[in-house]
Amino acid sequence: MRGILMLFLVLLTALTAGAQHQQTFTRADSLRGTIGRERAWWDVKSYDLHVKPNISDSSLEGHNVITYKVLKVDSIMQIDLQEPLEIDSITQDKQSLIYKREGNAIFVTMVAKKQVKGKDKKITIFYHGKPRVAVNPPWDGGLIWRKDNQGRPWVATACQGLGASVWWPNKDHQSDEPNNMTISITTPPDLVDVSNGRLKKKAMDHDGNIVWTWYVSNPINNYDVVMNIGHYAEFKDVYSGEGGKLDLDYWVLDYNVDTAKTQFEVVKPMMKCFEAWFGKYPFYKDSYKLVESPHLGMEHQSAVAYGNKFKMGYKGIDLSGSGWGLKWDFIIVHESGHEWFGNNITTKDIADMWVHESFTNYSETLFTECEYGPEAAFQYITGIRKNIKNDAPIIGAYGVNNEGSGDMYYKGANMIHTIRQIVNNDYVFKEILRGLNKTFWHQTVTTRQVEEYFNEKTKMNFNKVFEQYLTHTSIPTLEYHIEGSQLKFRWVTDVENFNMPVKVTLTDGGYRFIYPGRNWQSTGITLSDPKNFKVDPNFYVNVKEI
Repeated sequence: MRGILMLFLVLLTALTAGAQHQQTFTRADSLRGTIGRERAWWDVKSYDLHVKPNISDSSLEGHNVITYKVLKVDSIMQIDLQEPLEIDSITQDKQSLIYKREGNAIFVTMVAKKQVKGKDKKITIFYHGKPRVAVNPPWDGGLIWRKDNQGRPWVATACQGLGASVWWPNKDHQSDEPNNMTISITTPPDLVDVSNGRLKKKAMDHDGNIVWTWYVSNPINNYDVVMNIGHYAEFKDVYSGEGGKLDLDYWVLDYNVDTAKTQFEVVKPMMKCFEAWFGKYPFYKDSYKLVESPHLGMEHQSAVAYGNKFKMGYKGIDLSGSGWGLKWDFIIVHESGHEWFGNNITTKDIADMWVHESFTNYSETLFTECEYGPEAAFQYITGIRKNIKNDAPIIGAYGVNNEGSGDMYYKGANMIHTIRQIVNNDYVFKEILRGLNKTFWHQTVTTRQVEEYFNEKTKMNFNKVFEQYLTHTSIPTLEYHIEGSQLKFRWVTDVENFNMPVKVTLTDGGYRFIYPGRNWQSTGITLSDPKNFKVDPNFYVNVKEI
């Protein structure tokens, strides 16, 4: 019966996605992306993860203690651990539990009478094996086994999208974050591990290895959990911010310390800018760390992965083509912006990843504005439009661990910039961004919640704007025609009754709002030359003269 229900859910998800999504989803996709019965009855409270990598053969072994709250009594629990990793045993209350495997999902038979509603329980999963090796991290992730420039071991994890269960057993769904977490990584005595949160203990085990124990005191999404193993050296700084003194810890390979001290000077002005726009840095208790990584970068909470090779821009390239993108280090700014959008505010379903990426991509524009002014920000945000593909909807299919189009970056940022123009009040717009981070502090959210927050705080209705930009490939087209002193105009869109206001030149004195709908409307203009008519380029729309 459960199998039939799961198949129905997969088909329903595909149908509700409409013609936008032509992928065929499987039961495995649904097991990964849905909160089914085997996940719904329990809530993760904390993880206590212990991992010992074996660098010589790219394997690892370990165990994870999951503390959970019983929301409803049930007897089957789904734990996620991706093949080819293998379960050794699963225990609760010193008793071995029976389990069966279906691909990457492990179904554990619990003792039902011990699952008391409202009570906290623990389960321990022991495992080992050779985890998937990352093909093209961080996009095609997994375990990264590399050598540094001196031929020494350099190991890291990067698993967004793929899932944390690629290297440790957990409830691998973004909607359920632990309240806190302990991460213990065992390394050879000459190597260092840097993980999330603060280092609580460094101890030698009976084999002469070092166990690095890190504690995360805030909720954390699973894909942010990280181990970085290498010949690291640390240097420190302090930022005085909205939450008081914030420890800045920088971990780089020992031969890069001097270079990093110069490159990382951007962190303090970046923090000042982001706190002004987004509110207090969300993880003062866990500090802020930049950790040099063997891949380009990732927003690992309080341990931001940095692999931009100490270059300005994106690997030395300006993604906007405006010149401003070479004034700062893209990876530091972008990945740190995720501390607010992605880590503080996390989407329940990966289909809504635009909330992470669109706002964070826009943080690059806001930082440019903070440092170089509004005109520089305008050139940057309009410059990145050349990277938009309009190939697929930004929102993916729900319930099947499906991301939408990569347009969630550049197109999503330009949607937010367009909304900023409509709000037409930067004080209000800033309060919205700060309010989002305060209202949804350390929470998981949906697209609908974000939309409703914008509507509530602006007293406007942006539903159709979000719908057009997020669920369709095309962008609004403003069709217009000028007859003498009359401007005729209308929107051509996928969304019915689309009514987004837009600024245009009605006089020689600047931009004014007009309020097009799907039907032709008209208004008077007093331009000295009708050829001077234009739409404010801050709005990401098509313009077509009829």
